[in-house]
Amino acid sequence: MKYLFFSLIVIGSFACSPNAQVEFADGTYTQKSHWQDRWLVINYWAEWCGPCRHEIPELNELHHNRVENGVVVLGVNWDGISDKKLNDVIERMDIKFPTLVVDPYVEYGYERAQQLPVTVIINPEREVHKTLVGPQTEKSIIAAMKL
Repeated sequence: MKYLFFSLIVIGSFACSPNAQVEFADGTYTQKSHWQDRWLVINYWAEWCGPCRHEIPELNELHHNRVENGVVVLGVNWDGISDKKLNDVIERMDIKFPTLVVDPYVEYGYERAQQLPVTVIINPEREVHKTLVGPQTEKSIIAAMKL
């Protein structure tokens, strides 16, 4: 039992480590340390969600301007699909920002989205700053961060 507890602590510490790798739907990886001192915008979406489709171009624009605005835009597929099926949906929806393989709600301590679309804003200190319900624009997300 003592070894199991120790193993869980080690695994948990590694997962929360800034050097831990994060996998994206396209099979690429990045280190969390690349997001240091940046805002995270985590958007929950699904192909069948009309408002999600409406806000995708806005999120694409926010992602496109990421260097200037210091924001990392990340998607999470609400339906939990994966692999080729997920990448096909991403392509059909013309999503330009990375989609996470693993939902980060546990890591950042917020409840999993219960409706769509939902955008969770994580501040540079890795705390939940705001949860926005409904379709967002680049402007509304920036305003919610009070940048």
